[in-house]
Amino acid sequence: MANVQSFVNNPYQENTYILFDDSKECVIIDPGMYTAAEQNTVVNFIKENGLKPVLLLNTHCHVDHVLGNRFVFDQYGLKPKFHEGESETLAAVVAYAPAMGFRYDASPLPDEFLPETGTISFGNTNIRLIFAPGHSPAHLCFYDEGANILIGGDVLFRNSIGRTDLPGGNHSLLIKNIEEKLFLLPDDCTVYPGHGPETTIGYEKQHNPYL
Repeated sequence: MANVQSFVNNPYQENTYILFDDSKECVIIDPGMYTAAEQNTVVNFIKENGLKPVLLLNTHCHVDHVLGNRFVFDQYGLKPKFHEGESETLAAVVAYAPAMGFRYDASPLPDEFLPETGTISFGNTNIRLIFAPGHSPAHLCFYDEGANILIGGDVLFRNSIGRTDLPGGNHSLLIKNIEEKLFLLPDDCTVYPGHGPETTIGYEKQHNPYL
């Protein structure tokens, strides 16, 4: 069963996650590390816990979720994995990051893309892929059934949902995916979103004003 550690990074207060289990293998998801201090915090956590990074995953490829992709590659030799439909979103970051004041070292490209459905594994943990576009063109969420946790990216937040006014956004599609895919998960599933505090599926069913 996987444990999750979160780190808040960059001016967008983006949540970077490390999933790890008793095998000591770990997965880095949405590395938003921007400053040296942010990079060091993640590296030190990995080192102090004796973890071995084996996968780099992006739920989607907006700038705040990929700022650390190059750093993770340089540090651990891992290329990101994400859905192919996010490729243009990633490519666009090179152009718009400087305009937003970000120094951006271009992310390496995947050796292989993730499918819309299926599972990926590390250590003793299986992660189910849930395809939930709407915030971005090909957004994936990662569900660990054993631990009953969802790394949700920018789909569902506590009392909110992902913005849909960026290129490739689609409000009605986002709502549909939340209601038809995420809301099928157990009510006590803990959701770890791309920004802000964690929540549960049951809480959002009851209280989310957008749904």
